[in-house]
Amino acid sequence: MADSFRELIFGPGARRGLVESVAPRRTFRDVVLPPATLDAIRHALAIIRKQDLIFREWGLAERHASGLGLAFHFAGPPGTGKTIAAEAIAAALGKKLLVVRYAEVESRWAGQTAKHVASLFRAAVDEDAVLFFDEADAIAARRFASVSGGYEREANAIVNVLLQEVERFPGIVIFATNLAANIDPAFERRIRTHVRFEMPGPEERERIWRVQLHPSRTPLAPDVDFRALAERYPRSGGDIKNAVLKAAQMATLEPGADESKAIAQRHFERGMEEVVGAGDVMRQSLFEGATAPEPDPAERERRVVFFAAVGAVITAIVAITIAIAALVSR
Repeated sequence: MADSFRELIFGPGARRGLVESVAPRRTFRDVVLPPATLDAIRHALAIIRKQDLIFREWGLAERHASGLGLAFHFAGPPGTGKTIAAEAIAAALGKKLLVVRYAEVESRWAGQTAKHVASLFRAAVDEDAVLFFDEADAIAARRFASVSGGYEREANAIVNVLLQEVERFPGIVIFATNLAANIDPAFERRIRTHVRFEMPGPEERERIWRVQLHPSRTPLAPDVDFRALAERYPRSGGDIKNAVLKAAQMATLEPGADESKAIAQRHFERGMEEVVGAGDVMRQSLFEGATAPEPDPAERERRVVFFAAVGAVITAIVAITIAIAALVSR
């Protein structure tokens, strides 16, 4: 649905359907990160809190019309705590977190996605919220150097608008990516702080296993050894979370009264083995034992261009139909 049509029918607040407004529940007490990553985030928070001093009291706002906000880039493998860290930053600042909903932002109408991008930043200003782009390379990917069709022009226009909005935005925006190399290089100078999220080490993994459970209400068997789990399974925090949930589900299915049930070491081990096994399944094709081939970038681009062309044809047909109907009605 076009942004202008949304606001015409439902009012200006309708553009906020492009984002999910989250009242942060997790704080830095819930974030388990390697020391270097945590130090970088704390440094970023310190910078945020000194914005008024820098731009107002020290007068830099009078010399710099743009770049008054703060943009952060969290880069690292999936499940390493980027989303939780963004939520913790919002909580520390006493602000909401606006999480971008890509399914709503992307439009099949030419030029509309770029307008939606601008609406995201307006919504963040209206709510005085932290704007969060998870998996940001989906929208901030490298621009095409050679433009040969509508899809390339549209993709480049979206990135151009995003760069302009980041430059003008007076608030806090966080971009999270699994692969930083996919981001357009022009974001480098517009983003003040780049934070690398590493896979957790044994010490961090042990703490992650523990924080997934309620400190007093989650029943644990005497044989549970989180240190052994941390050393045996070098996995991300996201994988550990999934393993804990699986272990809890398995424990509830044990025979006997619910009051006597507890999560044992074997449940945690089996839960993690299932998480590991799921990853192996995702790397296989339909043929037993065969790994999925690497996607052909040229073929993928041809398909995207094809579907973009189909969308353009449909748009043209709709426009012609409306024009004919208007002529007939006169």
